[in-house]
Amino acid sequence: MKDPTIINNILSDEDYKTVIGSVLNPKSFEYQEGFSRYVIANNGLPVLQEFAEKLKEMPAATIIDVRTIDEFSKGHLANALNYDWNENEFDKQIALLDKSKPIFIYCLSGGRSSSAANKMRSEGFTVYELDGGIMKWRGANLPETTDNTVISNGMTKEEFDALLNSDKLVLIDFYAEWCAPCKKMKPYLDEISKDMADKVVLIRINADDNQALCKELKIDALPVLQIYKNKNLTWINEGFVEKAEVVKKLHLAANH
Repeated sequence: MKDPTIINNILSDEDYKTVIGSVLNPKSFEYQEGFSRYVIANNGLPVLQEFAEKLKEMPAATIIDVRTIDEFSKGHLANALNYDWNENEFDKQIALLDKSKPIFIYCLSGGRSSSAANKMRSEGFTVYELDGGIMKWRGANLPETTDNTVISNGMTKEEFDALLNSDKLVLIDFYAEWCAPCKKMKPYLDEISKDMADKVVLIRINADDNQALCKELKIDALPVLQIYKNKNLTWINEGFVEKAEVVKKLHLAANH
């Protein structure tokens, strides 16, 4: 087994169980290659587990959710403050915080919180990031709350399965309005939907509005594209991907 203390080391599921003892939901980043990647902290614990344990050790610590107020209202960590990273007030809000005390910070999948954490560290704060964001947190069945104590689930798994009932290929796009690579991919996905309308059905699913579905399907990062043929998953991609690659995978699926 490779050294589990290396950041971004690749471990098999069995090695992971050996190192950790109890498994948080694993994520296969390289679906077609058949291995799983886990982000491991320097103490040998997954970053998600380390974040949760540090938070438990310091219950009075400040927690900052840097998502939009709309995202925040649909579910957040208990006692979190909502300081939107993309709002002009962010600098003024963090200026009121005590730099001698640690800060826990997160967003949906890690991009915005990483930028916010880097800024705060440059200003002298000690910051713990939730790697993978609240999507990873949800995937591990860790607790969250809302201002109204009810989280909207959105589409059910049964409703999702019904969308796959097509004699055409079904291209699923899991996205969010704030997600930069999602926005970059949308124009070409619309082009594919139009140019390949005789072969492909495009379905876009907002991850913020469908938290329970994403959790059940183990969608814990964005964007994610999936291709289904006859209700069978034939291809999945996490992160930005060029149009040519998607078209190539669609043609391969259509011809097999």
